[in-house]
Amino acid sequence: MNEADTCRKYVVPKLVEAGWDNPPYSFTEQRTFTDGRIIPVGTKIRRGNQKRADYLLRYRRDFPIAVVEAKADYKSASDGIQQAKDYAKTLGLKFAYSTNGNGIIEFDFMTGLEQCLSPFPSPDGLWSRLHAAKILQESEKQVVLAPYNLQAGKIPRYYQDLAINRALEPIIRGKRRVLLTMATGTGKTATAFQICWKLWSTRWNVAGDFRRPKILYLADRNVLVDDPMTKDFAPFGDALHRISRGEAVKSREMYFATYQAIAEDEGRPGLYREYPPDFFDLVVVDECHRGSARADSTWREILQHFKPAAQLGMTATPLRDDNRDTYLYFGNPVFTYSLRQGIEDGFLAPYRVHRVITSADAAGWRPKANWTATGERFPTGITRPKTLRESSRFAPVRKPSHDT
Repeated sequence: MNEADTCRKYVVPKLVEAGWDNPPYSFTEQRTFTDGRIIPVGTKIRRGNQKRADYLLRYRRDFPIAVVEAKADYKSASDGIQQAKDYAKTLGLKFAYSTNGNGIIEFDFMTGLEQCLSPFPSPDGLWSRLHAAKILQESEKQVVLAPYNLQAGKIPRYYQDLAINRALEPIIRGKRRVLLTMATGTGKTATAFQICWKLWSTRWNVAGDFRRPKILYLADRNVLVDDPMTKDFAPFGDALHRISRGEAVKSREMYFATYQAIAEDEGRPGLYREYPPDFFDLVVVDECHRGSARADSTWREILQHFKPAAQLGMTATPLRDDNRDTYLYFGNPVFTYSLRQGIEDGFLAPYRVHRVITSADAAGWRPKANWTATGERFPTGITRPKTLRESSRFAPVRKPSHDT
């Protein structure tokens, strides 16, 4: 039998027998999780190979827990274990399985053990092992397993799944500063929305009270605030509020603001001071490398004021000299999805660097007679001025050096 026959006659029945077909558990077949690298070929493009898992075992609809690779029955059960391990590493899963329909090989990333099994482990069995390693409290389990809001029709990609879970775990365990580094175009806003939704829908808050959290989404430009509020975060409905220059409304749960709208200026002490330091449970800082975390920034005062809240920084910029303060403030990122990885997965387009040397770079620039530096011809009857005093409009032009 070939691989497809093995899956149909042996693998699926064994997964069903183990309970993976009983809600809320499930498994998905032939799950593609990358698009395949974009490869330019002349004036056209083609796609590289996609990564596709034969089976993803899900403890909940939005919580995959293991990957299974199937091989034809005439092959060894262990032939697919390396591929299963590679996929599990990419997807951030702790259990990888390979089977030829008869034997089953398991690799446990938490213990590093590889062993033969029969049959497949049950959903609760795998969760118990994962739960024991992570030592999750019941309230933490509810947040981690909470379903995504798919109202906008955006199903999180595999790396967004990873970013969401990697950010949620330290937040619900009490860590106050968390950083995500994700390349531009990889969906930081969509990731932030699902993090906020999970916390909001499960009534998580810093104090542990039975109430929904109050969340502040902070950025330095109106477009970075207004666009998420009206699009990705629209499912929050009446819980949304845009803070502007004026009254400090305190009756909502999901707040959006620019630094400029709440910061101190010449005319007032700062609108953010009208909110108690413990008013917000979570502060999401978009493009946090732009200055909010700089030690000498006036915007740092806002983050310091809301120090009791968990603060989630998001940036597309890796660590470098001009944003070192950002990484010192938030700490090392709990998850990084780089531009290189985005290109490799096919979610971002590759680029080419073209070096261009202009004629001015190569040979310098010399103005023509009766022409200004901006290409404007002197009016008829007016000669080129000799000094700056003779004309403020037609300033003398200095020939740039060859290094210009």
